[in-house]
Amino acid sequence: MLNLQDPEFIENPYPALAELRKAGQPIWHEGMGIFLAATHKDANAVLRTRALGRIFKPKEPQDEWDTFNWLHADSILDSEPPKHTRLRSLVMKAFNPKKIESLRPDVERLTQQLLDSAEAKLKDQGSFDLIADFAEPLPVKVIASMLGFPDSDEHLLRPWSQAIVKMYEVSPTQQDKLDAKQASAEFADYVHGLMQERKRNPGTDLISDLAMVEEDGERLNAHELIATCVLLLNAGHEASVNGFGNGMVATLKNPAQDALLKSKPDELAATAVDEFLRFDAPLHLFERTATEDTEIGGVKIAQGQKIAALLGSAGRDESVFDRADELDLTRDPNPHIGFGAGIHFCIGAPLARMEMTTSLPALVKRFPNLELANEPERRQTFVLRGYESVAVTA
Repeated sequence: MLNLQDPEFIENPYPALAELRKAGQPIWHEGMGIFLAATHKDANAVLRTRALGRIFKPKEPQDEWDTFNWLHADSILDSEPPKHTRLRSLVMKAFNPKKIESLRPDVERLTQQLLDSAEAKLKDQGSFDLIADFAEPLPVKVIASMLGFPDSDEHLLRPWSQAIVKMYEVSPTQQDKLDAKQASAEFADYVHGLMQERKRNPGTDLISDLAMVEEDGERLNAHELIATCVLLLNAGHEASVNGFGNGMVATLKNPAQDALLKSKPDELAATAVDEFLRFDAPLHLFERTATEDTEIGGVKIAQGQKIAALLGSAGRDESVFDRADELDLTRDPNPHIGFGAGIHFCIGAPLARMEMTTSLPALVKRFPNLELANEPERRQTFVLRGYESVAVTA
């Protein structure tokens, strides 16, 4: 049976995922106690079937995991209707298309600042890190600016986020668990302090907006507001960082596609970003629990059983994508499900697209001779797939 922690599988999971798809229906994984939906059709159905919910199971002992537990239980991602409907409606009042579009000048400015720093590092050291120096700080800075976090505290955010999201992997270590508990408590305390200050002195930031939004007399309580802010940072940059890094490495290793992107970066930005997310997905596994007996792909999922949509496998489904194992930056249409589907479709998708379609052509135009300096260092995780470091020269 598939071993999701095997280093060879983590390095390149796609051949094994192709074997899973051959079954043509969800497969039960005894070790994980979960069904795996590997085809595009089945993974999409998992995301859209209302009888399959995001049911958060509190970690035990609950007194040790208290903050981590409510950060998830009170978030949009880990709740179902009617709570999910109320939370999403309130959050979307503040995190709306107009708000996102208003961030475009900030994204453009921050992109150029990071490129200036990368260029200086390139002249000084002969290379820079595409992840640490560009792909990673941009979405963190954008979310931090949007939430009104002081610039001096930005360095705290990514470590907190990375510690929390390691708990989404198949078998987190004891140290991972300790780090997640500590990060949850520190992150929640930090946001709570900002929330209290903004309630006293409202500004134009998203925390101020979230504290004020109201619908039919309903408002976000303190836990819900804090959980929303933490979710926006965690989910709001993990996909962008990993999707951008995975896609750029794949492109730099493909001379024909690399040359194509560099020949017309503005024209290809939109289709290239979607292909980045399809070809080497930043999120590979998204779990659901049956709230009643249901069926996916002809397989009965009993109430209480779990099933996971394998998003990276869905993106390589040969029945949906022509030449599925080939990178094609002009691919259109591209019905990948990298941002999810159904009621849990990622609320941050428009922001992530805007960030990536802005930063990608800017990077390529600034460094038309960009190439890998050595073999990139991959993170040893499957669920959230990305690179630790990608050294590049230009």
